[in-house]
Amino acid sequence: MREPIRVLHVVVNMERGGAETLLMNVYRNINRSKVQFDFLTCQEGVFDKEIQEMGGRVHRIPYVSKVGHLGYMKALNKFFQEHDHYAIVHSHLDKMSGFVLRAAKKANVPVRIAHSHNTSSEGNMIVKLYKWYAGNHILPNATNLMACSDKAARWLFTAKAQQAFIVKNGVDTKKFSYSQDIRYHVRKKLGLHEDAFVVGHVGRFCHQKNHLFLIEAFHELIKKKPNATLLLVGDGPLRSHIEEKITTLNLHHAVHCLGERSNVHEMLQAFDTFVFPSFHEGLPVTLVEAQAAGLPCVIANTITDEVDLGAGLVNFLELGNPREWADKISVQETQFRHQSSQYIKNAGFDISTVTKDITAQYEDVLANYQ
Repeated sequence: MREPIRVLHVVVNMERGGAETLLMNVYRNINRSKVQFDFLTCQEGVFDKEIQEMGGRVHRIPYVSKVGHLGYMKALNKFFQEHDHYAIVHSHLDKMSGFVLRAAKKANVPVRIAHSHNTSSEGNMIVKLYKWYAGNHILPNATNLMACSDKAARWLFTAKAQQAFIVKNGVDTKKFSYSQDIRYHVRKKLGLHEDAFVVGHVGRFCHQKNHLFLIEAFHELIKKKPNATLLLVGDGPLRSHIEEKITTLNLHHAVHCLGERSNVHEMLQAFDTFVFPSFHEGLPVTLVEAQAAGLPCVIANTITDEVDLGAGLVNFLELGNPREWADKISVQETQFRHQSSQYIKNAGFDISTVTKDITAQYEDVLANYQ
C-alpha cells in the first residue's frame, strides 16, 4: 500500500480563523490513507493537538515580525532544504505566500499552490508595501492557484485569476443544522430571556471585522428593541478597544464578549440574526455556517455576492449609516427558522463535496508534475 500524499499547509498559526477552520473541516473529512496534512506555522495554535492526533506534523519557524525580512527568508530556505520530501506545498498567507513559494521552488518542490482567502491586505502603508512586494513573487513561483471566491482570486492573482481553482469554504451541514433543543439549552446557559432578540457575530476582534460599526448599529437597534442582546464570539488585538466602546455607549448590560468558542455550531442556534459588517472578506466560512443554521444574515455589500447560497437569508447593506442597519436588523424574521441544509449542498458547500474536490485536485496536480 502506497504512502499517502503529504501536503504541507503554510499558515501563521492554526487558530480559529476562516482559512484554518476550512483546513480543519477538510482534514477531519479527508481519507487520510490517501492524503495527509502537515503544517508549517509560526505560532502555537488551538488546533495543533488535534492535528497531531490525526497523524499530522506541526512544524514551526519564526514569523517575519519577530526576526525581520532576512531572518524570515533564512528560516524558510532552511526549512525547505531540511524537509525536501514534500511534493505539495499549499500556502494560505495571501500576498506573503510569494516568499513561501519562492523558497519552495528553490528547494525543487514540484507542486506549489497559492491560495487566496481575502480581498485586501491589513496593516499600515509600510506593511502593505511590504506585502505588495511579497505578492509580486506569487505568480513566478506558484504552479497552481486556488481561491475561496472569484473576488478573492481577482485580488491576489489579477490577470491570472481565471486560472484559479475555486475551493468552496465547506461546512458540515449536519452539524450546523437548526435545532430547537440546542437553541433552548444554549440560551438558558447564557442566561438569556426567552423573549430576547439575539443579534450575533462570530469573528476575530480586528479592524477588518468592523466591530465598532456593529456596536453603533446595535446602539440604534436597542432603541427600537429594548429586549435586544448582542453576542460577540471571538477574540483579538482590538478587544479592549471594543469593550471601551461598549462602556462608552452604556451597552455593557446588553453586549457580551464571549471570547473564542469551540461550539460555534451551537452558538448559532441561540442567535436570531447574524450581522457581519466587514470592510473586506474573501468568502467567510462563518456566513456559510450561519446560513446552514437557517439564520437571517445582514452583511456588508463589500462581501462578494457569491456568499449568498440561495436560501433567502442574506441581506446586503452599504456601510455608512448605523441607523439603516438597525432598521434592517429589526425586521428580520425570528419566529421561524427553516432547515437550509439542502441549499448549502446544492451550492456545493457541504464539506463532503469540498473534500472530494480538493482531494481530486491534489491527485491531478501531482500527476501533472511527476
